[in-house]
Amino acid sequence: MSDTDDTRPAADGAAAPNPTSKMARRRARALALQGVYQWLLSGNTAATVQRHLEAESDNFDKTDRELFVSLLRGAIDSADELRACFEPLLSRPVAELSPIEHAILLLGTHELRHNIETPYRVVINEAIELAKGYGGTDGHKFVNGVLDKTAARLRPEEVEATRAGRG
Repeated sequence: MSDTDDTRPAADGAAAPNPTSKMARRRARALALQGVYQWLLSGNTAATVQRHLEAESDNFDKTDRELFVSLLRGAIDSADELRACFEPLLSRPVAELSPIEHAILLLGTHELRHNIETPYRVVINEAIELAKGYGGTDGHKFVNGVLDKTAARLRPEEVEATRAGRG
């Protein structure tokens, strides 16, 4: 099955959603972004945010739930550690970030640290797409710059191998 397939045969032969497809993972990231954003603004617990999103989200059955929970809980539970990874790379204090940029940087940094099976370029590209869809006009450029530098710190061998291959 290709990475872009969004369906697979169900037991009755009809197409059923594939919760591990590219679109299911994209939905998981978008939903996790909504959750981290909600957490940043409300201060609710990760469990409360997760329950709310799972109950209120349309088409949750078409979401990669495992990725959603991993990103949401990981970004919230280790927010201070994640901020320490990207804060030195910022051109302004974390407190001055928009909540969307802040949430995307938490999610992207978490994924760079803990989802090693996902290529760093995919993590950055997905974060850029979230920033384009939910953030301010040039927020995606900011997110790209910060996560590119963060990736170089967290995954130096992978980044260097990718850059060397382009030359």
